[in-house]
Amino acid sequence: WLRRAVGTCPRCGRGSGPPTASPDLARKLQFYDGWAPDYDQDVAALQYRAPRLAVNCLTQALPGPPHAALILDVACGTGLVAAELQARGFLQLHGVDGSPGMLEQAQARRLYQHLSLCTLGQEPLPNPEGTFDAVLMVGALSDGQVPCSAIPELLRVTKPGGLVCLTTRTNPSNLRYKEALEATLDRLEQAGAWERLVAQPVDCWELATSALEVAPGTSAKDAFISGIIYLYRKQKSP
Repeated sequence: WLRRAVGTCPRCGRGSGPPTASPDLARKLQFYDGWAPDYDQDVAALQYRAPRLAVNCLTQALPGPPHAALILDVACGTGLVAAELQARGFLQLHGVDGSPGMLEQAQARRLYQHLSLCTLGQEPLPNPEGTFDAVLMVGALSDGQVPCSAIPELLRVTKPGGLVCLTTRTNPSNLRYKEALEATLDRLEQAGAWERLVAQPVDCWELATSALEVAPGTSAKDAFISGIIYLYRKQKSP
């Protein structure tokens, strides 16, 4: 149930991403591969709250019983979002990530029905149009990670009337990316592709790790950076 992509060693599960991956992207994926075994404990030390907050936002808006919803977790990492979803009764979970090492950790959790290796922004998602009741991307929309140009791909695989939940940081070092992201989100709304249901600012997103991540004049010691959660509903077919 973990689909391996071309260019990945079937014995160790490691690879360098899709054949078109740039050297910078390949290095980034290798970084995440190396970080994967310690990722959960590291983000726990940062009091990383995005998975829980995003899942709370999404599940309050999802109609119907949890077990009936088919959900895609994009840039799923080690499965932190899936753990939050399963705790709320959501069991039909698919995940995709660009890091084989992260997917190995996610597979060990045994929360996903399917896991796929996919580097969003470099290749399309491995799913037909209109597959999922809800799609989440938590923690990957920031400078140097998933490009804003990948957002329409999330919308493509969402069912008409389905939900898309996204997060990004709003600390000073990520504001330029946030502006570009919101421009992309707004263009899709103006085109009638989806409607915004929620834009929820969050003051305490995670602990800051450097002075660059907090407002000028603020100490990084014990300071939280901020973030925001977006929730959209894909327009139903005419």
